[in-house]
Amino acid sequence: MKVLRLHPGKERSLLRRHPWIFESAIARGGADSGETVKVESHAGEFLAWAAFSPQSRIRARAWSFDADQRIDAPFFDATCASAIAARSRFDIQSDAMRLVHGESDGLPGLVVDRYGDTLVAQFLSAGTQRWKAVLADALLRHTGLERLYERSDASSRKLEGLPEETGWLRGDGPLDLVIREHDWQLALNIATGHKTGFYLDQRDSRALFARTTRQRGFDQVLNCFCYTGGFSVAALTGGAGHVTSIDSSGPALQLAASNLARNGIDASRSTLQEADVNAALRQFVIEGRLFDAIVLDPPKFAPTIAHAERAARAYKDINRLALKLLRPGGFLYTFSCSGGISVDLFHKIVASAGTDAEVDGFIIGHLGGAPDHPMTIRFPEGEYLKGLVVVRK
Repeated sequence: MKVLRLHPGKERSLLRRHPWIFESAIARGGADSGETVKVESHAGEFLAWAAFSPQSRIRARAWSFDADQRIDAPFFDATCASAIAARSRFDIQSDAMRLVHGESDGLPGLVVDRYGDTLVAQFLSAGTQRWKAVLADALLRHTGLERLYERSDASSRKLEGLPEETGWLRGDGPLDLVIREHDWQLALNIATGHKTGFYLDQRDSRALFARTTRQRGFDQVLNCFCYTGGFSVAALTGGAGHVTSIDSSGPALQLAASNLARNGIDASRSTLQEADVNAALRQFVIEGRLFDAIVLDPPKFAPTIAHAERAARAYKDINRLALKLLRPGGFLYTFSCSGGISVDLFHKIVASAGTDAEVDGFIIGHLGGAPDHPMTIRFPEGEYLKGLVVVRK
């Protein structure tokens, strides 16, 4: 068994059961990509079994902190079974859900979403790449399904020294799917859609937005970075008078239009605009337009802390413009899915945007990912999605 020996004092995070071991923490040792290694303190004490990644700054990711645990096919079978079983504890109003959420489910680098009778998986670490076949079989065995599509095309694979890999890993079937979420029908494509095909993490926030629209009677709603129109469907089925949806992707807007029609929404109540969101917001300010509710759900501006400063400027700018476009009493639902932006920093960014816009507001809600995208006590980095509900004074 190959061993990683850490520098003095670098065992603290592992003693707290945090699964990441950075390159700078390792005094000596190495292995092949994805190979299981024994991690020891500087004094030679056992700390963890981990998957080695020779090209990543996160040089190893812990599988287990139990010295007696064997890292083998039965281990992965049991861990997959535990993650899938945990979803029965959550109130998930959909036939689509996240079954495995990486480190939070004890499987660092593995993301698995279920869309009806189809699984879509991302193998994003050297360890999950090495055990891919075993993991695929375990996932199908414990769900009773027959097909699994691979979407290992995220940029994080490059950090692991891994090439992009996509396609049917087990079975085959249609790529265009329709899922049920709450009372809605939403279409997606698992081969070309963002992430594994859809943003399942916003499921509960979409439901909240629909309820708030119904309660407050929003007339004019603006949905920025609308993608395939999830928040637009929520607003319009909640009774909004008209929703303007903006995205830079024409194909995404085409799917948004089909989702509106699929849910029986009159096309006259919707405007779908293919445009740069920042440019569109600036033009709306010039035109003096005002909205009763605005959703800002931008893509990931800061994948790591190294990108935080640049991302903070981008988040501040779009929030500043959005606050200018809100009527007094209007609602802003604003989000960040950037791992490099903490909850506290995001709050400060929105506050600074309000100062620049000369607008104050009440923060009446803090939002996060749906419960099937869990954050655990030991792995706070799992809280990548954060949101605020702001009511303009």
